[in-house]
Amino acid sequence: MAASEDKADEAKQESTTPAEPVDDLVSTHHTITADGAELAYTATTGRIVLREEVHADGKFEGFKPKAEVFLTSYVADGEPGSRPVTFAFNGGPGSSSVWLHVGLLGPRRVVSGDAGDLAPPPYGLADNPETLLRHSDLVFIDPVSTGYSRAVEGGTPGDFHGYQKDIESIAEVIRLWTTRNGRWMSPKYLAGESYGTLRAAALAEHLQSRHGLYPNGLLLISSVLDMGTIRFTEGNDLPYSLFLPTYAAIAHYHGKHGDRPLREVLDEAEKFAAEDYPWALARGARLSASEREDIVRRVASLSGLSEDYVDRANLRIEHIRFFTELLRDRRETVGRMDGRFTGWERDAAGEHFTDDPSISGIRGAYSAAINHYLREELDYASDLPYETLSSRVHPWSYKEFEGASVSVVDKLGAAFQANPHLRVHVGCGYTDGATPYFAAEHVLAQVPIPERLRENIDVRYYPAGHMMYVHEESRIQQSADLAAFVNTRP
Repeated sequence: MAASEDKADEAKQESTTPAEPVDDLVSTHHTITADGAELAYTATTGRIVLREEVHADGKFEGFKPKAEVFLTSYVADGEPGSRPVTFAFNGGPGSSSVWLHVGLLGPRRVVSGDAGDLAPPPYGLADNPETLLRHSDLVFIDPVSTGYSRAVEGGTPGDFHGYQKDIESIAEVIRLWTTRNGRWMSPKYLAGESYGTLRAAALAEHLQSRHGLYPNGLLLISSVLDMGTIRFTEGNDLPYSLFLPTYAAIAHYHGKHGDRPLREVLDEAEKFAAEDYPWALARGARLSASEREDIVRRVASLSGLSEDYVDRANLRIEHIRFFTELLRDRRETVGRMDGRFTGWERDAAGEHFTDDPSISGIRGAYSAAINHYLREELDYASDLPYETLSSRVHPWSYKEFEGASVSVVDKLGAAFQANPHLRVHVGCGYTDGATPYFAAEHVLAQVPIPERLRENIDVRYYPAGHMMYVHEESRIQQSADLAAFVNTRP
């Protein structure tokens, strides 16, 4: 009787134990015409099992599965293993790689339209003859809890929702793919957007110090390497100055600067934001009445806001307030991710907008494109929701930075120190109100590297926003800039 009960207990335990997860990669073959020639490539998509070495009480307990990470790779057929490979991801935290995947880098791109001329649903997909695949193989990675990536059954998703664990897990995906595909001798690039730029800079240092994997370059799109430059927190006046040139660019786009050339407006805004404006903010109540009046006038003139509003805001224009206020006389708001986009609010007297029109205007197109594309063209079927933008990763842990600004400037400096051949490309959008271009310039100037290595940093600018590739002319130019960067060897 006891033996029967033991067997029953064992059977019950086995039935409740999650099955060992396995990779579920699917490969398909495609061609695209680019540069007047046909390029054949293999697309491989699916989830790979991410395992960790587990130690407890000084004992090794095995290589345990922790997560299933979704990726899509594109490898040119018949190319030698020395061909470059670019690992790409977006930011958030909480964003999948959909934006870079079908917006800019991949061989297929979404037809979403642009500010003032958005495409209606059900949208469309088209070949992308400017794809970076012409020059580099591509691997798009969705961090845990985004896309189809998930913690294993019985696992804890929150373990991956933080700065350090995120770096470690993405690094392990890169190491695995590089090893399994025999690409250790290939030039390697890390492409990140938004928070993904912070991730990429930290990844470069981590890959080098942990695995001895040295990237050739970083592609930082809409860069933020120091969160202190974009967070409007008590006692931190820096963002007010660094955002002002972006406010001026957005105001210019919406006609607030008449027929003045954009470059002329930006030159004035940058000089003021670098000199008199931060001085005035630091002076506070020590400003004379005439000095304050002058600063109010200049901030208002550049930002497109009224002098009364600037004065009532105590010279400090917080970004969501700006997006809500700039076109209030038209009963419109402007986008945070891209100030060229406009929207409306049910309550036109509100202080903060409730919707970013530059996100809601294109999110449907990107979601439709990736859900269709993965299943119908790449043959990957899943009933999981593809999380383009997930709130499940929040609160995101920055415990490593307790009491300090979240910054990877030192990590980027350390990556350069170990690898002086490292090159960095930075792409900035003038109307990007999330990661303003002047803040990126400020941070890049603080990277602790010798003067001779500053020529390794290449910065390019586009007349659009955070996802500057939504703007067709910017997309074509940016594609050419990225291709030139990847094709340049030290």
